Amino acid sequence: MKILAIHNFHRKGSASGDDQVFKSETSMLEERGVQVVRYTVCNDEFDEAGKINKIISAFGMLWSFKNYNEVKKLIKKESPDIVHIHTFFPLLSPSILYAAKRNGCKVVATLHDTRFVCPCSTSLCGTQLCNKCGDGHYLRMVKYSCFKDSRIQSLIVALIFKYHRTRKSFYEQIDKYICLNDNQIKLLIDIGFDRRKIVKKYNFVPDAEVNLKVYEGNVLPERFVVFYGRIGEEKGIRILMRVWSQINDIPLVVMGGGPLESEFKKWADSRENVHFLGFTEHNKCLSIVKAGEFVIFPSIWYEGCSMVEIEAESLGKPLIATDLGFSSEAIQDGWNGYKVPLGDVERFVTTIKKLWNEPKLCATLSRNAREDYEKKYTLDDNYRQLLEIYRHVRHCK
Repeated sequence: MKILAIHNFHRKGSASGDDQVFKSETSMLEERGVQVVRYTVCNDEFDEAGKINKIISAFGMLWSFKNYNEVKKLIKKESPDIVHIHTFFPLLSPSILYAAKRNGCKVVATLHDTRFVCPCSTSLCGTQLCNKCGDGHYLRMVKYSCFKDSRIQSLIVALIFKYHRTRKSFYEQIDKYICLNDNQIKLLIDIGFDRRKIVKKYNFVPDAEVNLKVYEGNVLPERFVVFYGRIGEEKGIRILMRVWSQINDIPLVVMGGGPLESEFKKWADSRENVHFLGFTEHNKCLSIVKAGEFVIFPSIWYEGCSMVEIEAESLGKPLIATDLGFSSEAIQDGWNGYKVPLGDVERFVTTIKKLWNEPKLCATLSRNAREDYEKKYTLDDNYRQLLEIYRHVRHCK
């Protein structure tokens, strides 16, 4: 079997989940003898372009003739059995869907976010959950400057999605949608997507326990709680700050970078029990997570299949997370962690203190978290599921 895997990377060095999944899935397939042809672009191309090329690229979000033609040529040259698209926005554009279908290819798309419901992909209006644009009335984005806090950019994106909604690009040019959780599936069905074309498959992470040593530095406290990931609004960073403003006796170690990094660092520097390490090399980061007691995950948006959460479970670490999106089905209260209602600071505080003060309970949850990882998020199981999806799509009329 030969797969043409297509992806729009965020930026060079990005730790974004969909970038990680694209790299890990394509490598997994190759290691097991599946031929993989990659076609990728990177948002750095837009950042480094001059003014004229940026304008051209902006129009290319609607229909990229360049990428349409390149994908068409690649299909004719390689004759793939399946075209598997991860992220197409902004540079690839939906034109690549047509390039695949018009050349007789079956198309599989992994939905790493809620972009088919919310063109901004976050399902957030400010800091509030919002799926109103699922009705196709995208011009409301302009009123709220939803896309990058810009009315002009919001108008461009709204028109792009209105055009492709009218053409039914996302409904008719894709043969199989890989969703990452039940919430995604419900959102799609609610706006008219065909349930028969939807399948659920979790992400996976390599077993982080293999050859990983626990952090043995003397800078951090003997016991601590961990947050790691993007230092951004959608990850609940401000919730985290409000929570730890009420906790003075439990150390918190935070690793990551992002748009709120400066604000968070200033706040962390004022707290004796908060240790902000900034961006941390991946293996070192995981070794620190392994040394921690549990992981806190106060996200305020729909996580697809959080790499942080399944990575934490691979290390045998329980999670205290927002009861939202993937976390709602991934965490069983009192078994492998705890779920907290969206934005409920007081519940986060009491749950953190409870787990911190009961080491035996924490140890039990740790074992269960590891068991959960072994049941649902391993490489071998993911490979079997992905191959079955490809085979099914390949033989469907």
